[in-house]
Amino acid sequence: MVNLLISQLRTLKGLEVGMAALAWLLIPLVAAIGAGLWGSWANRTRKARGDGPELIGYARFREAMEKPRPGAEGQGKEQVTSV
Repeated sequence: MVNLLISQLRTLKGLEVGMAALAWLLIPLVAAIGAGLWGSWANRTRKARGDGPELIGYARFREAMEKPRPGAEGQGKEQVTSV
């Protein structure tokens, strides 16, 4: 698609080479502008939530890991006997 546009630009009077070079330079320019806009959007300041939800979630996780599993009593405990 881009090659078709540039080949059409070459048919203009006297501006063939210059316009083709400008057309190819526009592609990275538009990409750089788009990257700058995306970067500024991605780096925007968001509303701070604080540590509350993370700490509550961690406490729930810790409680769940400390609970004994039903039916797991005696499993995983191997008796070690010396020979």
